[in-house]
Amino acid sequence: MMTASEKLSGESRAGQKVIFALDVSSLKEARHFVRLLKGRVVLFKVGLELFTAFGQEAVRAVKEEGGEVFLDLKLHDIPNTVARAAEEALKLGVRMFTLHASGGGEMMRETSLRCRILAEKLNRPRPTILAVTILTSLDEGNLKEVGLQGPVQERVVSLAGLAKEAGIDGVVASPREIIPVREHCGRQFIIVTPGIRPAFAAAEIDDQKRVMTAGEAVSAGADYIVIGRPVRLAQDPAAAMDKVIAEIS
Repeated sequence: MMTASEKLSGESRAGQKVIFALDVSSLKEARHFVRLLKGRVVLFKVGLELFTAFGQEAVRAVKEEGGEVFLDLKLHDIPNTVARAAEEALKLGVRMFTLHASGGGEMMRETSLRCRILAEKLNRPRPTILAVTILTSLDEGNLKEVGLQGPVQERVVSLAGLAKEAGIDGVVASPREIIPVREHCGRQFIIVTPGIRPAFAAAEIDDQKRVMTAGEAVSAGADYIVIGRPVRLAQDPAAAMDKVIAEIS
């Protein structure tokens, strides 16, 4: 039988796999959730909504409240532009950020190289760089609309392989692609998984199509899971997050 201390230790380790999505419309809300959850999760995701509204102040707000930042802007442009944007993210002190694998190998290689050089110059850790493969809101029908043929899984694995070859640390991939990406790219390659819907969450709040529970995703091999709405909309977000962590541990 598990002792109380062993249970707490397991839940602490499980929390180190959880990223909370700050998909909110105000810095006040963002600060509130960081204060509420910072002892439970490892990173807070600042995405397009919050960053577009408040820019670098959104990152600073999270850090001022004691949180660490996963900057999820999904950078996608010419290599020099993305590399320069990534350097600015590094200067902000984010722990992790994203770019699009579909930007190509040159874009990813230049970004990785220039971040490494700048990190050494500034004597600070280089952020973890993740490549976005196929958004979890898309299925094969959506891909066909934009002229992309073939199974989603094959495209995700191909993009993940391209990212690894370009020196990127890992990918953002849906729960359904965790196992094939892990088999193709190896154990050291980081997999961050959105599309997480814990057992207590209502299915009708979804706009994502390739989903899985938190426990299932970690069991499949995800290094981190990203969760937002099911916790954010709960009557007691802290208790809801505790349920997610218990599900993982």
